[in-house]
Amino acid sequence: MHSAHSCRHGSCRNDAGRYGWERTWRDACGVFGIWGPGEDVSRQTFFGLYGLQHRGQESAGIAVGDGSNVTLHADLGLVSQVFDEEIIGRLTGHVAVGHVRYSTTGSNVLANVQPMRGEHKSGPFAVSHNGNLINTAALRGEFERQGHQFTSTSDTAVIAKLIEASSADAIEDAVAEAMVQMEGAYSLGICTPDRLIAVRDPHGVRPLCIGQMDGAWVVASETCALGVVGAEFVREVLPGEVVVLDKDGQRAIQAVEPSETACCVFEFIYFARPDSHIYGKSVYMARLHMGQYLAEQAPVDADLVIGIPESAIPHAMGYAQKSDIPYGEGFIKNRYIHRTFIMPDQRLRDAGVRMKLAPLREAVAGKRLVVVDDSIVRGTTTGPEIALLREAGAKEIHLRISCPPIRFPCFYGIDTSTRKELIGSRMDVEEIRQHVGADSLAFLEMENLVKAVGLPKTNFCTACFDEMYPIAVPDAVRTSKYDFEETPA
Repeated sequence: MHSAHSCRHGSCRNDAGRYGWERTWRDACGVFGIWGPGEDVSRQTFFGLYGLQHRGQESAGIAVGDGSNVTLHADLGLVSQVFDEEIIGRLTGHVAVGHVRYSTTGSNVLANVQPMRGEHKSGPFAVSHNGNLINTAALRGEFERQGHQFTSTSDTAVIAKLIEASSADAIEDAVAEAMVQMEGAYSLGICTPDRLIAVRDPHGVRPLCIGQMDGAWVVASETCALGVVGAEFVREVLPGEVVVLDKDGQRAIQAVEPSETACCVFEFIYFARPDSHIYGKSVYMARLHMGQYLAEQAPVDADLVIGIPESAIPHAMGYAQKSDIPYGEGFIKNRYIHRTFIMPDQRLRDAGVRMKLAPLREAVAGKRLVVVDDSIVRGTTTGPEIALLREAGAKEIHLRISCPPIRFPCFYGIDTSTRKELIGSRMDVEEIRQHVGADSLAFLEMENLVKAVGLPKTNFCTACFDEMYPIAVPDAVRTSKYDFEETPA
């Protein structure tokens, strides 16, 4: 049965995004699952989701299979807000799947929280999804023409409906049939009463891996979540693959032939936790190398290198190592600003960055600073950050960005602005420099970004930089974010 309930916190919303306190894009979701008879699977999933909290802060949920049924609890809020000892104690079974969400397709309301429950002919299931389908409207429209109704606006509801509609006897075969109709990015964790299923789209846009511990199988969006529960990495789910984990071990179905690999390069730049590995590559080392290449590409005379906390710290350390300029802290981050349910007054809306970052005056006053950040999206927070350093007495501020200018929106599960809201689409580098108030500005070149990761460019989706979308986007969907015709500067 479905036990999701109304939000305990009143009118839950992500004020951080609404008022511009978020520095950059937010990834859609994190998926975690475990099959482990004898394990406290709901508690293990709770801790696994903690390890993935950086991938989504709007809602959280856990579904548990006990051999005959699937019980689900999900709500709006952080993992620690949604679950307590009493709730965890009620979620008993030997297989579970969990989810943390940031909304992309579908607004942040209770009907859209995940996992989402479904009923296949073989029994109940619950599905967690990281990514974004680009043919959601067409699929939903066809179901509605057939008389089906949806209570959710999320594309995950469409995925569940595709599985429900399959005539296949086995749930994994139903999932394979659904994949043939799905276009876009999707990494799925699916829980049935007796098995855990991991699914990845044929391009492998979003990460998904498999781990093992004491006879239990674990599935996670990132390897960092495996370590949280003491699991050892086994392998990544391959593009187009359905992996079934149950009492018979693991077995894989190549449901859809793999296409051109298109892992989102922003996993390495920003989204993934630094202690994760993707394609066998350390995210931390990739970021360190980005900073090193940035120092080679755009050197400057300065006294101190600082990074914008927390994601840009490895980038800044790499820049400092290569440039032989000392690395130091320039900001202190308020780590409790992820969400608020209290509306700030107008002064704080206008200067929201002050709630998140405080400059260290003694560290930056009178200094020529190299300020390293992972990206600039809208440019709405970069200017205030530089202004804070000016107020603290910084003599010069040289801004270095560890990726190329973001010029084009994402359609594969990242919360991006429309094209006209992307500052890199409206302005050239000098105009951006003037807009944010830096003394100099440089972006990491694509060639150096690829070298920093250490894998061929053909492994990645880089469409936000170069408009080379690996999965064809329907015109109607593309137009929704392409709302002006000017050629980017």
